[in-house]
Amino acid sequence: MANTLEAVEKQLAEDASYVAEFEKAFGSGDITYERIGKAIATFERTVLSGNSAFDRFEYGGEEDALSESAKRGLEVFRDPAKGNCEVCHAMEEDHALFTDDKFHNLGVGANIDGTLADQGRYEVTKNEADRGAFKTPGLRNIAESGPYMHDGSLKTLKEVIDFYIGAGNSNEWRDKDLKELDHLTGQERTDLEEFLKSLSAEMPANTGAPTD
Repeated sequence: MANTLEAVEKQLAEDASYVAEFEKAFGSGDITYERIGKAIATFERTVLSGNSAFDRFEYGGEEDALSESAKRGLEVFRDPAKGNCEVCHAMEEDHALFTDDKFHNLGVGANIDGTLADQGRYEVTKNEADRGAFKTPGLRNIAESGPYMHDGSLKTLKEVIDFYIGAGNSNEWRDKDLKELDHLTGQERTDLEEFLKSLSAEMPANTGAPTD
């Protein structure tokens, strides 16, 4: 969030309302980044969106829930020889979270010489394999959640797809599962975008920014 853990702790600790809320939640008003992470995670677990056109088609048996383009896009998404998206954005037989909950280096933020502007998970773990790695996000309501990537560098779904066409940005730590997708036709790329749009559904109430 263009900040540091220490600065976030300090900023929140200077706000009496946050101190009071942390006391209610944790038994004391001490604000640490571990507690901040737990608070955010607890909130995010309540933000469920599961009645998209894709869900009605895939799990509800509604054949007409998806357009023909989105159906083709789903096949591109799944096919290891085409999009191979499911390798990271996992789908199961009876549900789909669209994430493997792992961390991957796609080269987002890599400079032209292959150096990394953002070290990603490495900043926390100090594990060399984690350089430039970020957690795989879920894809639900992805059409409404731009800009994309951890740094917001890609503004549209088309830009994201085009980024993957070139297998991300080259760097020493780029994920080995990332393959060039330049074999996809223009129609297949359009179909893949239509499938991603089909993952949108109505969001639960009270999930936006505070109004007071």
